[in-house]
Amino acid sequence: MGNCWFGGSSYINRVSSTVKSETPKIQSPSERDRSGESKLPSNAREVEAMRLDSAARNPLTAFSFDELRKVTDGFRRDSLIGGGGFGRVYKGAVVAATGERLQVAVKVHDGDNSFQGHREWLAEVIFLGHLSHPNLVKLVGYCCEGDHRVLVYEYMPLGSVESHLFSRVMAPLPWATRMKIALGAARGLAFLHEAEKPVIYRDFKTSNILLDADFNAKLSDFGLAKDGPVGDKSHVSTRIMGTYGYAAPEYILTGHLTAMSDVYSYGVVLLELLTGRKSLDKSRPVREQTLADWALPMLTHKKKVMGIVDPRMGADQDCPARSVQKAAMLAYHCLSSNPKARPLMRDIVASLEPLQHPPLVAAAVSADVDSLSA
Repeated sequence: MGNCWFGGSSYINRVSSTVKSETPKIQSPSERDRSGESKLPSNAREVEAMRLDSAARNPLTAFSFDELRKVTDGFRRDSLIGGGGFGRVYKGAVVAATGERLQVAVKVHDGDNSFQGHREWLAEVIFLGHLSHPNLVKLVGYCCEGDHRVLVYEYMPLGSVESHLFSRVMAPLPWATRMKIALGAARGLAFLHEAEKPVIYRDFKTSNILLDADFNAKLSDFGLAKDGPVGDKSHVSTRIMGTYGYAAPEYILTGHLTAMSDVYSYGVVLLELLTGRKSLDKSRPVREQTLADWALPMLTHKKKVMGIVDPRMGADQDCPARSVQKAAMLAYHCLSSNPKARPLMRDIVASLEPLQHPPLVAAAVSADVDSLSA
């Protein structure tokens, strides 16, 4: 087994505070490499201190790097299922702490061995080690051995929403599936915001929403998550970090992070599901490159909304106008320039639930649709 331990609750609180108090600006991996940050700490004291407390909801398995090398066939190319700035993701099968044999996704952080990379890895272990919900990806285990930082998740066979939504070879997602995904992702965010210790996800986007075999959505990648404000504090002050096209404008301008920042990002994802367009697309005409800016003026107009619906979805009966208009109005409110005017995630969940049952849609949306201009 791995030799990296996680300290009790006092250590976790201390490390969690450290993880979230320093939030670099939006950087590419190559920019991070040039930033001169210290290498991963690997001294014996840290290793001994890092042990998850026994109150954790999710029993995690500590894997050795050799074990993970074996279950991925030596990190072979044919086991590779994804990658990004954090490193690569491989498919494998392990025996979990419960004794169950599971198919897993093994995310190797070795490509980013800066201290920031370590903090993001540790943040994921802290949050997913203590949070459990059907719409959050399950963390099975980890490896913390020398400079190796690895996370082992449940395997999500259908990959990310991004891979389906913008694929040129996969069949387009039907409207009902898009609304199922929207609801599942909203439930995940609502759970984080309503947790005993509220969490701001901070990097909500289609590439971080994964799908199981039944298109159930689960949030993944908690490396940028932060504890929400407590007491009489209205926000968390940070330096900017996230993904352009999804980040709330007030967060970019001030560094003030709130749950409403996640709500704005949710509105952008809802637009992507509605239009089939990317949040930021430099290949489009200048006025259409930023999805939120382009679509927002059309979201309150019945005819204009139907004109921006993803044309790949097909017949009108598969994409009912009233359901589309309800989703458009919801996105409109999420993208309000005034954070206080945005809905809470729990209210978004309540608005989306009727859209899962077509016979109920007309009754559920009539008030909103009547407020739309022709």
